[in-house]
Formats: sequence, structure tokens, C-alpha cells
Amino acid sequence: MRERDLGARDLAAFVRAAVAAARPGRVLVNDRLDVALTAGADGVHLRATSLPAAAARAVASRLGRPDFLIGVSTHAVDEAREAEAGGADFVVAGPVFETPSKLPYGPPLGPDRFAEVCRAVRIPVLAIGGINLENFREPLSRGAAGVAAIGMLSDPRAVARTVRELLTQG
Repeated sequence: MRERDLGARDLAAFVRAAVAAARPGRVLVNDRLDVALTAGADGVHLRATSLPAAAARAVASRLGRPDFLIGVSTHAVDEAREAEAGGADFVVAGPVFETPSKLPYGPPLGPDRFAEVCRAVRIPVLAIGGINLENFREPLSRGAAGVAAIGMLSDPRAVARTVRELLTQG
């Protein structure tokens, strides 16, 4: 859940409704550990400049939530290692490819540096940044556990065709 324009109270109500609707699926809240814990979410996704994973893990543990998922956005190998050492369950690394929405995070990692991130940690690494139907296989072939994409999903029919093709290829 990523709703930066909502206050804590409204976001918590929104998350509670999402959690109820998503079961048995999981709901993670973007960068709001307080809301995620109080609203019963399954986890939190922290920005690279946010609270460290270790601090979030300590709070969740004190509240009796050892199963609480923690993901961290990373942009380099050392950030991914730090997130893993701090108790993150997964990292999101990127941008892998150039994209206007990720310009503030610096130049793209590219497939080779992304692969280095994947090899540097034992936790799952998701690829983000410039992922589309033409290039999503590249980070997957380099060790990504999955991809995070927005633009790729703008044409649901094309996504459905690609998924069907992948499924028939075995």
C-alpha cells in the first residue's frame, strides 16, 4: 500500500480494509512502520533513506511479530548487504534500466550491477526501474526473484499475452 497523501488515521483505515479484502494474500505498507503494525499489515517496505531494517525488525519483534515482513529499497550492493544484515526479508534493487520516475536515484544499475546485488545477498532481490515487456526477462535471468513494474502493466492485454506465451513455453 503506497498512499503518500493520506494521513496516518486514513491510511490505517485503508490498510485495515485492504488486509481484510486480501486474505489469504499479504499486504505491505510503504514506508510507514507505525501504520503497518497498528493496522495489522503483514509487513513494511522501507525506502533506502528510511528507518533501517534493523530498527524495524526490533520494533516488530518487541511487539510479538516475528513473521512481520520487511523489504528495503536499495541502489547498490552495500545497501543490499546492510538491509540483509539488519533483518530484511527481501530487497528491491534498482533502477535496473533508465526510467524518468527513478532519475533521482542516480544512473541505472544495468543488468550486470543488478546481478552483483543478487549474488551479494541470500534474500530475494526484486528488480525495479524501467521494467517493461521487452526487458523483464533480463533481471530474472540475472538472479531476480521477481520484478516490480508500473509502466509494464499499463497494457493489460499485452501482459496477458506475454504471460500466456510464457506459460505455454513451460
